[in-house]
Amino acid sequence: MLKERYLSPNILKDLKEKMVFIGGPRQVGKTTLAHHLIGQNFSQVAYFNWDFGPDRKKILNMEFSPETELLVFDEIHKYSQWKTYLKGLYDKKGKEYRILVTGSARLDIYRRGGDSLMGRNFYYRLHPFSMAEFMGRRHSIDIKKPLSFPKSSAEEKTCFDSLFKFGGFPEPLLKQDESFIRRWQQMRMETLLRVDIRDLEVIKDFSKLTILAEILPERAAALLSLNSLTEDLSVAHKTVNHWLDILENFYYHFRVYPFTRSPLKSMKKMPKVYLWDWSQVEKSEGARLENMVACHLLKLCHFMHDAEGYPAALYYLRDLEGREIDFLVALGNKPPWMLVEVKAQEKDISKTMRYFVSRMKVLQAFQVVLPHGVDYQKDGIRVVSASRFLSALI
Repeated sequence: MLKERYLSPNILKDLKEKMVFIGGPRQVGKTTLAHHLIGQNFSQVAYFNWDFGPDRKKILNMEFSPETELLVFDEIHKYSQWKTYLKGLYDKKGKEYRILVTGSARLDIYRRGGDSLMGRNFYYRLHPFSMAEFMGRRHSIDIKKPLSFPKSSAEEKTCFDSLFKFGGFPEPLLKQDESFIRRWQQMRMETLLRVDIRDLEVIKDFSKLTILAEILPERAAALLSLNSLTEDLSVAHKTVNHWLDILENFYYHFRVYPFTRSPLKSMKKMPKVYLWDWSQVEKSEGARLENMVACHLLKLCHFMHDAEGYPAALYYLRDLEGREIDFLVALGNKPPWMLVEVKAQEKDISKTMRYFVSRMKVLQAFQVVLPHGVDYQKDGIRVVSASRFLSALI
């Protein structure tokens, strides 16, 4: 278990054609993934970390051995001319070397500015461990068909319980120690705010940005009211929105917006907010479970987009009468691919789910519950344990 990350085969395939960039949250395992790819698939590798002085000198001087198969650049986006550098290297030496670039959240932010690398790279967002990956399962997702569920096993409950408690980030998940995860969460928050964000953003009132990050776990799995946040922080609406964008760009949280292309009357409303580290959500089991499911579905959407090229996106569904479904997975302008409602304990199919399924064209619908061992289908809706449902995803 955990020998190979879920993106490894796709990255190896794409390295034959273009540069590959790997981004994602801090401490999600990007550098570890790069080292695994190096050790298992290439005999001659040159690894360079921009933060290490001697490596930085070799990068600038382009001191690469002619026998090298793979060039790995870690944190090179901290170099002000990194795009021009990689463009020139790829255009001149792209047939001689395969090029892998890893970095923190800033890599994605810097990558999106300008078009000097357009057509020269594929970008992957690496997510924390999910049920399927933690169990070593690899699924082929067919957008024309419903999810395929693997045969149930005894380890599903054990793996789910570990992920539910410790989250999906590699270090606390593998340690499974309560005091360690508390210290790890503090360290990750301090590094995110005082190193990553301060290096890139000019924040006048940094203490209130810190407060915003601290109160977001209390708002997880709920509608995010900017008016409420502006009152709590005593800052302008525009400032709060800017700070939320910053924290989202650095993979602290993500927002899920309402689906507005439904033939049903849909209410354009505020987004719901979720954390990348669902272990921080402590207000209730139901909120943590919903956040965990949201992370798994976002991972599915990002994989379908980054690896398969589908326009997959995650939404929630709410109509003018206030009926709401937690998640909807859409593929461009096609009918919704999946509806998912999360109920911590309720095993009877919700009236809201019945309502939407009867009036929408959707390929599959699930009501996901916390207790293990639940799995039945009625009226086109499958009620299933979270451990089983999540194990069928990426």
